Amino acid sequence: MLRQYSIIGTMSSQRIAPSELVLNPNGSVYHIGLKPEHVMDTVIVVGDPARVRLITDMMDHVRFENHNREFFTRVASYKGRDFTVMSTGIGTDNIDIAINELDAAVNIDLEKRIQKDDTRRLDIIRMGTSGALQEDIPVDTVVASEFGLGFDGVMHYYDSETTKEERSIRDAFIYDSAYPMELAKPYIIKGDLDLRLRVAPDKAKGITATATGFYGPQGRSLRLSLKHPQLNDVMSAFEYQGHRITNYEMETSALFGIGRSLGHRCATICAIIANRLRKEYSKDYKKTVRSMVGEALERLTSD
Repeated sequence: MLRQYSIIGTMSSQRIAPSELVLNPNGSVYHIGLKPEHVMDTVIVVGDPARVRLITDMMDHVRFENHNREFFTRVASYKGRDFTVMSTGIGTDNIDIAINELDAAVNIDLEKRIQKDDTRRLDIIRMGTSGALQEDIPVDTVVASEFGLGFDGVMHYYDSETTKEERSIRDAFIYDSAYPMELAKPYIIKGDLDLRLRVAPDKAKGITATATGFYGPQGRSLRLSLKHPQLNDVMSAFEYQGHRITNYEMETSALFGIGRSLGHRCATICAIIANRLRKEYSKDYKKTVRSMVGEALERLTSD
């Protein structure tokens, strides 16, 4: 039996109401449209539905495909190992749906609507794109997320656990940055060390900041002025006991928080397609993504 964190409020004997766990007429989980047999032990999640094809086209065989809203899923095999590859769309709100429903598919008896006595642990790996917040991280390289720094607030809705280390880094960041408290209070969650070392042992690592949007929340100004224009500079300068904020994206904090709380192992690797300090953007980021995916697949199937 895997350790169950306090995020799970249902007891195994308590039936989950139809309004709380919504199922489709065919018995699949509502948004992602998947049944238990569609969720393999290793799940690759991406933001862009087109990236599901990119990844599975590199594999040997696709045996299942489903598409509902932004959630496009394929089950495919590579070198004898099965993978579920699913797009989540952009943002931690979608991650909240995707990870909860992946877990429901494997750890809730969907007919009886009760939590199973024996739960499955999934390895969930996000393969994404990101912008570097450190000048020494070049465009077209890969960063592996050691921590997710969440500005999104999603984990404040769950009774989840954090470690002393996570609270210390969070508090140091809030203090050093004079973080604007009219914004959601940041939280920080560590990814799974073993899984990160499995897929990206030789990549730059650090704290990945998870923003609530692409423009203002990441310090971009087109026609609207920023209320906190120095926030990116403060983030780039932050350092605590050897930890620094390496990159920006929009999903990792909730993936690490929800996934770990449900007993799953989670990791994020991101192709760096922009360097925010150098004002550089990749000339062919898809090539970098393909290289990142290919290397990760080889490592995931090496044993």
